[in-house]
Amino acid sequence: MATMDVVPDGDRMTVSMWGELDLGSRRLLPELYDMLTLSGGGVDLRLDAVGFCDCSGLNALLDLRTRAVDQGKTVAIRSCGVAVERLLDLTGTRGLFTDSARPDTGPPEGGGQDLRAEVTQLRRAMQTRPTIDLARGILMASFNLTPEAAWSVLVRTSQNTNTKLHHLARDLVGTVGGSTLPEQVQQQLSAAVAGVGRPGEAAACPTGPVEDRA
Repeated sequence: MATMDVVPDGDRMTVSMWGELDLGSRRLLPELYDMLTLSGGGVDLRLDAVGFCDCSGLNALLDLRTRAVDQGKTVAIRSCGVAVERLLDLTGTRGLFTDSARPDTGPPEGGGQDLRAEVTQLRRAMQTRPTIDLARGILMASFNLTPEAAWSVLVRTSQNTNTKLHHLARDLVGTVGGSTLPEQVQQQLSAAVAGVGRPGEAAACPTGPVEDRA
């Protein structure tokens, strides 16, 4: 369970955390909100001693950042361990926790809404990322593709069928249970797989359970 220590540092509060940042870490938010309100410029986080961090823990930090944006302040991660660093890289949220993320002038009327929308989009991405990764793994295993090629197949098929990426991934994962992709998706997926393969190499589209083809 995560614990923390708070030390005032000029117009900011330095918060050192250790333990695990998961769903239970939300119990720290009320105290973090208080520290943010008491600060003049925001909160600096030192997360070197955090040994585990999942999306629930990151969501708690995003909530703190949203509160900071409303107050014209910032939440900056000054240092972190491997667990936090990896999650920041996977979700693309590292840039949100820097001094450069500070609003230009107080709580902006339009800018604050844009930043909150950005956080909402990032949360949605974290929710759909596991399904997309699973679909990419299915393509890699089924057609012997590299991770980059499987991602290219998903993106190209999504664009050519006007289907949201996470919807396409969900339907593709469903083929493992025996469901069938729509004919148009089958054709575009087959073309995309062939397009990233070796010249002249044809590829079959997955229309049945992956374990059958394996």
